[in-house]
Amino acid sequence: MQTESAAAVNTEAPASPVMLSELAATEVRRYIEEQGAAETAGLRVGVLPGGCSGFQYGLNIEDEPGDDDMTFESQGIRLFVDPFSLQYLQGTEIDFVSTFQGSGFTFNNPNATGGCGCGSSFTA
Repeated sequence: MQTESAAAVNTEAPASPVMLSELAATEVRRYIEEQGAAETAGLRVGVLPGGCSGFQYGLNIEDEPGDDDMTFESQGIRLFVDPFSLQYLQGTEIDFVSTFQGSGFTFNNPNATGGCGCGSSFTA
């Protein structure tokens, strides 16, 4: 026998493996507006081989997800993540910091086992 709650269809979006801070989301929104991107636009969050520690992060505004991307949402921003990157990004928080020396996005990645001084390269 199936209860009403068990029969209900889950329409919630999957929990995002990547979270944006409020400040990071504000900056991404600003970039999307500056580029005049489509309504379907979002932030591609990726991990690429390279950098001084083995992997580096990549961020890019794109009009739509790729064919094999998973789409998530954080702070009202669509996030496009490819399957390769997803395994390294689980639980990552992206923030935006502004200091006397400059400003930019930072990554708090619980999967990183090491990194370097530039902050955009890591070891997993």
